[in-house]
Amino acid sequence: MRLSIIMTKSFKTFLKHTAKDFHNQSVNPPVVRASTIIFKSTQDIRKMQNKAIKNPTGGHFDYARQGTSTTYNLQKILTKLEESYHVFTTQTGFGSVFLAIFSLVRPGDEILVSDPVYSPTRNLTQNFLKEFNIETVFYDPHNLKTLQKNITSKTKLIFVENPGSNTFDFQDLNKIISIAKKNKVYTAIDNTWGTPYYLKPIKLGFDMSIVSATKYYSGHSDVMGGSLAVNKKVFTKVKNAEKITGQRLGPDDAYLITRGLRTLDVRLDKHSDNAKKVAAFLSGNRKIELLYPYKKNSQNYRMWKKYYSGASGLMGLKIKAKSAISVRRFVNSLKLFGYGYSWGGFESLALHQENRETGKRKYLNLAKDEHLVRLHIGLEDPSDLIADIKQALRYLK
Repeated sequence: MRLSIIMTKSFKTFLKHTAKDFHNQSVNPPVVRASTIIFKSTQDIRKMQNKAIKNPTGGHFDYARQGTSTTYNLQKILTKLEESYHVFTTQTGFGSVFLAIFSLVRPGDEILVSDPVYSPTRNLTQNFLKEFNIETVFYDPHNLKTLQKNITSKTKLIFVENPGSNTFDFQDLNKIISIAKKNKVYTAIDNTWGTPYYLKPIKLGFDMSIVSATKYYSGHSDVMGGSLAVNKKVFTKVKNAEKITGQRLGPDDAYLITRGLRTLDVRLDKHSDNAKKVAAFLSGNRKIELLYPYKKNSQNYRMWKKYYSGASGLMGLKIKAKSAISVRRFVNSLKLFGYGYSWGGFESLALHQENRETGKRKYLNLAKDEHLVRLHIGLEDPSDLIADIKQALRYLK
C-alpha cells in the first residue's frame, strides 16, 4: 500500500495533499483494524522484525499493539508538522503527558514543573509520583530564578506548559532550554494551545512536545487522542516506555484525527480571528482583565510574540466581582457558549474556573473579588458571540 506523504514549503498545502492512498485510489487513507498482523511465513515475521530493528521509526509492525498503517500514517504526518525525529500517539492527551514523564523519570529523581500546569498533570507529578519517591518542585513562570535555584543533581526533567493552564502565562522558552542544557536536564512542553501550527518546540530545542489531539487536531469534539513528538536523544527511552505501557492510539481515532488535520490551518486561522475580535470587545470592560496576548506592553505579549506565529481561540478572563454567584450567573446566561470541559472544537465553550480546575498553585494569588473564567472562542459569527457576551455582562456585580 502506498500512502503519499508530500512535504511542500507551505504548511497549508501539505495538510491538504498528504496521505493520499493511490493503491485504493482514495484521497483518504483506509482504516485498518487489526489485533493480529499476519504474515505469509515465519521467515517473513523475522524479516519484519529485523526491519524494525534497523529502522525503528519506519512503521514495521509484528503485532497491532504497535499500530497499523492507519496509526502510522498519522504519525508520519505529525512528525513532518512538528519537524521532529518521531511522534508517538496515545489514547488521550493526558496519556502523552504520562508517557513523556514515565519515559525519563525514575525513583529518586526530581522534576521541575511550571506552576500554572494542567491540574491532572499537577496531580500526577505532585501526588501520584511522590508515592514512587519522585519529588516535584513548581517554579514561577514569570521568574525563572525560581527554576534555576531549584535544580539539583537529582533533577531529571523540566516540564513546561505554555501558556499556563487557565491563567495563560507565557514563558521565556529559550531561557528554560538554556538552563536545562547547561544542567544536562531533559525538557518537555505541553504545546496543546499553540500546536505546531504556531510553535515548533522540537525545532526550538525541547526534547519532547505534547499536544492533546482531542483539541485542535480533531477539531470536532468527537474523538480523544494525544501526540508526543521527540528528538533523537530521547527516542529510544520513549519507545521502550510506549511498548511497556501499551500506549497506542486506535485506528478509528487515528483516522478521525487525520481527517481533522486537513483543515487545521483554516480552523485555527478562524479561531484566532474570532478570538481577537472578542478580545478587542472585552478589553474595554473595567471589570475584566483579559488573559490573552493582547496588551502589547505586557510581559505575556512580549513572550508570546517572541515565540509564536499566532494565537489560538482559548482565553481567560480575570473578573472583578463581589461574589462568585454573579460570575456564575454571567457564565450561565451565555446562550451560544456550551458549558463543559475540553476545547478546540468548532463550538464556543465557557467554564467558571474553581480550585478543582486551577489546582492549588504556589504562585497564583487571587484577591477575594477576583474570579477566573475560561472561554473557548469557536467558529461562529464573532458578532453573535460578542452580542451574547454583552447581554451576559449585566450579571457581573
